[in-house]
Amino acid sequence: MPADTVPVTGWGRTAPTAAHPIRPRSYEEAVAAVRGCGARGGIPRGLGRAYGDAAQNAGGAVFDMTALNRIHAIDVEGGSVLCDAGVSLHRLMEVLLPLGWFVPVTPGTRHVTVGGAIGADIHGKNHHGSGSFSRHVVSFELLTADGEIRTVRRGTPLFDATTGGMGLTGMILTATVQLQSVETSLMSVDTERARDLDDLMDRLTTGDRGYRYSVAWIDLLARGASTGRAVLTRGDHAPSEALETRGLLGVARARRDPAGLLDRGAGARRDPAGLLDGGARARRDPLGLRTPRFPAPPPFLPEGLVNRTTVGLFNELWYRKAPRARTGSLQGISAFFHPLDGVPHWNRIYGRGGLVQYQFVVGHGQEETLHRIVRRLGEQRCPSFLAVLKRFGDAAPGWLSFPMPGWTLALDVPTGLPGLGALLDELDEEVAGAGGRVYLAKDSRLRPDLLAAMYPRLDDFRALRAELDPRGVFTSDLSRRLAL
Repeated sequence: MPADTVPVTGWGRTAPTAAHPIRPRSYEEAVAAVRGCGARGGIPRGLGRAYGDAAQNAGGAVFDMTALNRIHAIDVEGGSVLCDAGVSLHRLMEVLLPLGWFVPVTPGTRHVTVGGAIGADIHGKNHHGSGSFSRHVVSFELLTADGEIRTVRRGTPLFDATTGGMGLTGMILTATVQLQSVETSLMSVDTERARDLDDLMDRLTTGDRGYRYSVAWIDLLARGASTGRAVLTRGDHAPSEALETRGLLGVARARRDPAGLLDRGAGARRDPAGLLDGGARARRDPLGLRTPRFPAPPPFLPEGLVNRTTVGLFNELWYRKAPRARTGSLQGISAFFHPLDGVPHWNRIYGRGGLVQYQFVVGHGQEETLHRIVRRLGEQRCPSFLAVLKRFGDAAPGWLSFPMPGWTLALDVPTGLPGLGALLDELDEEVAGAGGRVYLAKDSRLRPDLLAAMYPRLDDFRALRAELDPRGVFTSDLSRRLAL
């Protein structure tokens, strides 16, 4: 690599390249970086949790946005926050929970920046009712290729091109986001097992309207009558009344919080602490945001640790240990939303070759397509221990936003699985033929000829980008591969 470049890869570590890092610490430095980034252009990058090559730019610049991380204003009464794009969802949770507010959407990790959440238009377990992240964005400031900073508001073409646009319309500098009101930082969770895919889909269809959050883990190695067996987890933010009933609220308030998090404004009337944590742990982690910490895997593990045997054993144990039906259990924020954050660099367990996280969505009425794909993955003995199924609600207006009404399945597989490339190519074609799409924030291998079928507003996106950025200042490995 040239001396001024560093290796850059996505979380899946599937397509490493080298780029020149630039870390602006002010808006003036950001403008200078965009105007002087060179012939290969640049792409904004947050905390590096996009699985594929969306935040890579081989031979060009990568704008590290994490130094722009100020929270400018919080409207405690109205429930909104104005912050820099480099602020992480984790930081927002730390600041907002004591005030009785929570981020409107969170994916499976809280180590995502606000700019990244907008650029990928992230979704979470609450999409069936709350939609994707962009639905809760009021406006943002966007630094475009000409070096100008524009205020972009909801309902405009530039807003719709940027939300889900993978950083290709410009660099988001600040955003105003609407928040979710909560009374505690605990989750009230119901868990049940589904015997097969039909049983699971029926439970999701009939029961999701009663929950804010819903997700199902699927055993993709199960076959025959057990194909698609799953563990369904649904819940909502626990109200203070539920904790009072259990005698927990008064106990928690009797403890003094050394950080003073329960005594600021609206926070004095609420209890966002991790109420089930006792003693020293409650003092260390008053918000319940920490997951149990496990040692990080070493940088390089041998290939083959994630295989059909190890994943099959894990899946069997995970399914059997889940309760047949349990209601009202209390979990902390991290245990419910972000369990993998407790394992630093967990992506290393897949070895040097990395992993492909493949996520697709097909619409309502295409349930048989989902059935065929799940059966196909079972027949191929596809070793995935992070396979999840969710129902999506209404689509966002973003031209390249991934969610659409229907069913979404995400699975991780090691890149060394024999025949994986051909299998995923065939699944791409089936998804496109059913009017579905794959998630660009996780992709590093989709063929460009399928993109237009998956994203009907693709031509509009290309036209606006060509007008806004004729020299291709904002570019990435993803945009070159897919001719975005």
